[in-house]
Amino acid sequence: MNLPPKVTDRAFARLSEIGAAAQGMALRVAVEGGGCSGFQYDIKLDTPAEDDIVLEGAGEKVLVDTVSLPFLTGATIDFTEELIGARFVIDNPNATSSCGCGTSFSI
Repeated sequence: MNLPPKVTDRAFARLSEIGAAAQGMALRVAVEGGGCSGFQYDIKLDTPAEDDIVLEGAGEKVLVDTVSLPFLTGATIDFTEELIGARFVIDNPNATSSCGCGTSFSI
């Protein structure tokens, strides 16, 4: 069974803090070819497209396009704050390896 990606309360809270929905925007999480491990995440604020999968919570939205969805099955989209910075992160059970920066992975 293919589980859709899950978005944590922290990620939705951060989107609310930056006012994404108030600006008519949502967080887009996409998977593209490239990066040092074969695939890379593209995470940005964007507007919804007709064929997007929309994950909603706390009045905010996270978008995943249908091409990226199989690569993100069962993944968790979170937000983290560390000494080196704050960012959205993806815990992807499909990734067999990833690079040190966390934005590139292989399946």
